[in-house]
Amino acid sequence: MRQTPPRSIEVEGRTVQDAITKALTLLRVPRNAVAVRVLAEENKGLFGMRGAKPAKVRVTLKGEKKG
Repeated sequence: MRQTPPRSIEVEGRTVQDAITKALTLLRVPRNAVAVRVLAEENKGLFGMRGAKPAKVRVTLKGEKKG
């Protein structure tokens, strides 16, 4: 049985743009074929030490328009 690709994925990255790029690569689609929701902005932490948190986004494939 063939697996269908996921319609929505959540991805983390160093920055929001990095997370979006990773998601597009995983889904194998161009940017204009998805809707992006930022779940968390990156937090670099104090002087690059503890407390650093990655950015997190949810990327969802846009539905095809009927017509």
